[in-house]
Amino acid sequence: MQQSYTISGQAIIGRDFTVIPATITVENGVITALEEESRAPDQWIVPRFFNAHTHLADTVAMDTPIDGSLSELVAPPDGLKHRILRSTSSSDLTRAMAASLQMMGATGTGGCLDFREGGSEGVRALQNAQCSSDLDVIILGRDGGEGEADGLGISSTKEKKDFETAVATIKSEGKILALHAGEKDTGDIEDALAFEPDLLVHMTHADHHHLRQCADAGIPIAVCPRSNWVLGVTDGNARPPIRDMLNCGCEVLLGTDNVMFVQPDMLREMAFTGTIYQCTPSELLSMATAGSALFAQPYFLEVGNPARFFTVDPLRENLHYSRDILKSVCYRLFCI
Repeated sequence: MQQSYTISGQAIIGRDFTVIPATITVENGVITALEEESRAPDQWIVPRFFNAHTHLADTVAMDTPIDGSLSELVAPPDGLKHRILRSTSSSDLTRAMAASLQMMGATGTGGCLDFREGGSEGVRALQNAQCSSDLDVIILGRDGGEGEADGLGISSTKEKKDFETAVATIKSEGKILALHAGEKDTGDIEDALAFEPDLLVHMTHADHHHLRQCADAGIPIAVCPRSNWVLGVTDGNARPPIRDMLNCGCEVLLGTDNVMFVQPDMLREMAFTGTIYQCTPSELLSMATAGSALFAQPYFLEVGNPARFFTVDPLRENLHYSRDILKSVCYRLFCI
């Protein structure tokens, strides 16, 4: 049964995020027309966000006291989070991940790219959680789980594992390859780049020449500023070097990282990143949505794209006083 509807409002259009009064026509979940409408109501129509880096299973360890180094907390196989994950049943993991997916949807997220620990069983737990959500959940497995997932997510080349066989298999199957790199120092960046991945995560301590390599090779970077601050791998706006990334021409994406430490809320991530790293609203919205076009389906408000947007009634709070809708979306929304 075909479903069609129209919606009008102040729409954030295209990849340059231009605000225009418009009427959007949707048929079977796809935007089929987008026309300017001078009498459009004051509601805002906003593309959904794509969280480019999550660890959703860490929901079961939410707000565990931080006591130890980065490696002691999150490094496989025996970091604190890994011990907690091993001691948690698959059913409890599924319920926890489903709860975080629900929370993400309520704060404007339409999809995410998740690094899933626990091998095949871990991947299946997230697939089960996804059944209760309409989010696009792209799963990157490890320890054999990549065979049932959308790709392979490597913690770090510092693990000294033989990744070559797994990487070759993933590439031959056309799946996604992503690696953490440069979170604590530069020691694993060159090795990560040598794998020619589809995504690098963090690059908190990347130097300018690393960023030039990423830009030249077309390798996107997912930054997770709040997580970096919470975990003590940065204490200033030079790390991660977001401005240098953008100036080099890198595709920069936003992620929230471990639910253990940081709520997977892209509204909070944009507000924090914009405040600390002095990004413009358009830059923030680009970082918060562009991953959809790379790893799922493009959420930009354009004809032919899926209708992955949400609406905001500015009258419900004080938002009707806004003189800059883009800035208000990035800094003032707290739910949808």
